[in-house]
Amino acid sequence: MPTQTTVRLAVAGACLALATAAGVLLVRSGPDDESTITPIADIQGEGAATELAGRTVTTRGVVTAVYPTGGLGGYYLQAAGSGGDHDETPGASDAVFVASRGTADEVAPGDHVQVTGTVDEHHSLTQLSVDGTGLEVLAETAEAPEPTPVDFPADEGTREAHEGMLVDVSATAWAVTDHHDLNAYGSLGLAPGPDPLPNPTSVADPGGAARAVRAENAGKLVVLDDGAATNFLRAPGNRGTLPYLDGDAPVRVGAPVTFTRPVVLDYRHEAWTFQPTGPLTDGTAEQVQPVTIGDSRPAEATPQDVGGDLTLASFNVLNYFTTLGEEFAGCRAYEDREGNPVTTNGCAPRGAFDRPNLERQQAKIVRAINGLDASVVALEEIENGVHFGTDRDEALAALVRALNEDAGTGRWAYVESPDRRPPVQEEDVIRTAFIYQPAEVRPAGASVILTGAEAFRNAREPLAQLFRAVEDGAGVEGTEFLAIANHFKSKGSGSGPGNEDTGDGQGAANADRVAQAEALVDFAQDLGASRGAERIFLVGDFNAYEREDPISVLEEAGYASQGARSAGEYSYAFDGSVGSLDGIFASPAAAEAVTGVDVWMINANEPVALEYSRYNYTAERLYAADQWRSSDHNPILVGIDLGL
Repeated sequence: MPTQTTVRLAVAGACLALATAAGVLLVRSGPDDESTITPIADIQGEGAATELAGRTVTTRGVVTAVYPTGGLGGYYLQAAGSGGDHDETPGASDAVFVASRGTADEVAPGDHVQVTGTVDEHHSLTQLSVDGTGLEVLAETAEAPEPTPVDFPADEGTREAHEGMLVDVSATAWAVTDHHDLNAYGSLGLAPGPDPLPNPTSVADPGGAARAVRAENAGKLVVLDDGAATNFLRAPGNRGTLPYLDGDAPVRVGAPVTFTRPVVLDYRHEAWTFQPTGPLTDGTAEQVQPVTIGDSRPAEATPQDVGGDLTLASFNVLNYFTTLGEEFAGCRAYEDREGNPVTTNGCAPRGAFDRPNLERQQAKIVRAINGLDASVVALEEIENGVHFGTDRDEALAALVRALNEDAGTGRWAYVESPDRRPPVQEEDVIRTAFIYQPAEVRPAGASVILTGAEAFRNAREPLAQLFRAVEDGAGVEGTEFLAIANHFKSKGSGSGPGNEDTGDGQGAANADRVAQAEALVDFAQDLGASRGAERIFLVGDFNAYEREDPISVLEEAGYASQGARSAGEYSYAFDGSVGSLDGIFASPAAAEAVTGVDVWMINANEPVALEYSRYNYTAERLYAADQWRSSDHNPILVGIDLGL
């Protein structure tokens, strides 16, 4: 890369030695001679990587941020008087990271220092590696650097030109777009603007259009870190408390973020990062906390009113198993900070390890479903008891008992599994199910599982049930609707032609999901005809975003996405973006009866740290027996007008 040619020469002095290396004129003299100083901008250069890698240089600057604890092991230097609204070195940064665990506790912000060390490019971050003898705190004062105002989104050149500098980004509106790593590394993904980043195939067709959205997202995303590299899931002892989060202040995807202090523009873990000027802990928050985060939780802890005579919902309940890990010899567990088991790890049961954790999980699911208050709820990821020597409906029945106990009445019932089922070896350990409120609807006939379909040999078979509205204790003719619960093959695995992840945005197993969508359409058509049902709803977790091929199959068959009517809402958050894997698709007659729709955003927006599965993982108890983060999917709800 080209380097700056502004090496300052001090002509006065004895015995000057001149050397030219990589286009930089280096002047060496006595240790206190300024002719030996390489300006920070020359170390950085104007490209993505320094051209001085491997060279030993001496430079000077003012300390702007110090990280003596937490794993970063160093500090930032910025050229005296640099920054602000002026830029004397356009294209090259005036700051550099000094990697020096041996001297990080010997400096403080505002110190004017001279360091000698080796230049290197550490995972694309230009830095100086300085040993315990390479630091000199200078007596003479220096003009403090000023934060440089930078508007975001910023292009790669602008970011490189400010790498390591104090920046003021308060003029940009920010939103939380990712909090997955908050629970592990104390960091948040931010997006400029009022909204989180969209999943590419939620807003664009797979292939080139989706890749363009992915690239645009990458150009917008910035990580807000905590000035440390602590892994809160693995750190020994009490693991500390998570930055940016406490039990009274949830950090939700979509929450507004306002910067109240300058931050350092850093590059770590293959991402541009904002670092506070020191490790952020409860004890340092008053000095270094750089942001305020708005509370975006709904004021009312209930879904929006969707109207209608009845309501239909879909809810993925995140591996609700009443068969516990402790019942299986050799079953491993994910453990809390005190070594107590919480959830199973690689065992046949996929949920809670023991009874106390099942009760924590169940309490949250119960609160969510009773709050949802739908006439019919399709459930995904319920334990299939046939794999554990119990009745297929065992876990489903246990959930209904817990729901009724919480409601204080026999409010709920479940749809029993039919006599005709797939062979046990073809069924997954998780299944779909229906629960309903008998005061509002009743099953009309037995349920039906799609059997013998090759497309569902590696996924959960669809479960169908015809429901009839109840009025004055009796079913009302002409108010039937057919609901079919689904859980397509996931994106994380797949084999065979067409199932490889091609990079088009649809993930693995796309061909399988397309085949499942086609089989579902045929199943719905045949069953609707045999049951005389024109109002047909396809509900569940389709593991496909809104613009992906399996969804196109459903829509081309005449089923309209009701979730698409719920602007600005989504069911899932993944990889720093949001979209809907879950949906309710209505036949033409069913769509005419829909009065409203709401994606109840109680789960995907909430930090994973609030899940029962993270109970007692950090020093602050974040668990509460409420609906927030009862799962990783948001439920979707529609109202249906049946003319009652």
